[in-house]
Amino acid sequence: MSLLYDLGLLIYHFGVWVASFGNDKAKKFLEGRKGVIEYISGKIDKNSQYVWVHAASLGEFEQGRPVIEQIKRLKPEYKIILTFFSPSGYEVRKNYEGADIVCYLPIDTSWGAKRFLDTVQPACAIFIKYEFWMNYIRGLKRRNIPTYIVSAIFREEQAFFKWYGGWYRKVLHCFNHLFVQNQTSLDLLASVGVTNASLTGDTRFDRVADIAAKSKELPIVSAFKQGKKVIVAGSSWPKDEDILCAYFNEHPEVKMILAPHEIHQSHLDSIVAKLKRPYAFYQGTNEEEVAKADCLIINCFGLLSSIYKYGEVAYIGGGFGVGIHNTLEAAVYGMPVVFGPNYHKFQEAVDMVKRGAAFSIEGAEQYNPLMDKMLTDGSSSLHSASEAAAAYVNENRGATTKIVEYIFG
Repeated sequence: MSLLYDLGLLIYHFGVWVASFGNDKAKKFLEGRKGVIEYISGKIDKNSQYVWVHAASLGEFEQGRPVIEQIKRLKPEYKIILTFFSPSGYEVRKNYEGADIVCYLPIDTSWGAKRFLDTVQPACAIFIKYEFWMNYIRGLKRRNIPTYIVSAIFREEQAFFKWYGGWYRKVLHCFNHLFVQNQTSLDLLASVGVTNASLTGDTRFDRVADIAAKSKELPIVSAFKQGKKVIVAGSSWPKDEDILCAYFNEHPEVKMILAPHEIHQSHLDSIVAKLKRPYAFYQGTNEEEVAKADCLIINCFGLLSSIYKYGEVAYIGGGFGVGIHNTLEAAVYGMPVVFGPNYHKFQEAVDMVKRGAAFSIEGAEQYNPLMDKMLTDGSSSLHSASEAAAAYVNENRGATTKIVEYIFG
């Protein structure tokens, strides 16, 4: 089975190589791994102990970041090596100052995993949420290196819990401890004999609370708001924008901040084509000009988590595609959150819908009356949903401390 696993990875690698001739992400995936062991060898301090933290991409990194930063604060004798699987994580965070070494993770072949572990010799390893690389995890087990997964979430449809999943289940028994997000995950693990697990929640609650505490003041956004009620739409896609812009065009009493998931020119042009009221782009305007606009389009990255605090209601994009983006960045400010129908794989979204802090829509027929209700002057619906969102985030903070205390005592 191990040989078949290695063969499957080589076939995958070959497929990425073929794709790299026309795909920039695939090209970065390959180029970033060239000479990565030699790069690590040149950076590693042989006299130090390293905690290895691995994240698939940017979202998983944000979950792991509070753990990394608390380790650095409380256990400065350790150094951190942070690895990524995806270019979308590495390219954004390759200069992250919280880690001593940041690099791509070599492909999980038996020989690739061995070279990496021989080079790093980590004191312990921490995987984030979904990462189950068989050769790495089994290699750590053979070397008696403590291995953990944090903010993990399990579902019944995963191979671990199927009749054919015996080989996959073996990897679960290699972890020293599994820190999971919900009771369902804990119960599923117990059903296959994995009892070294605990319900600690999601470290992203700690992350968004820290972001909110350090949020930037944005004079342009403040000048735009002018005391009006504002809908902030984060990480929007075209289907989201169809609904958002149609409502916005017919409600002059409401302003909108639109931060699209993609900011290439053709997408920005498509947004402008849907608007019938004055707009401005964040990059390219000033406080005097933006005050005349009714829609502010964010044509840069890195501001959304600070922008949310200027709104009354948040709309989170992606719910008409593969799944919604980060809802907690908005909820931490006590904002009701609205999104499309594909949210059920996100525990926090499910929880907030149950608590009346979030609302799922199928289209304009649900979105329009919901906004009418929320944005009415003195709306009790807005007040109660805002309180529910703030309470939910506050109640779920603390996972990071539980995890770090368990691992390091």
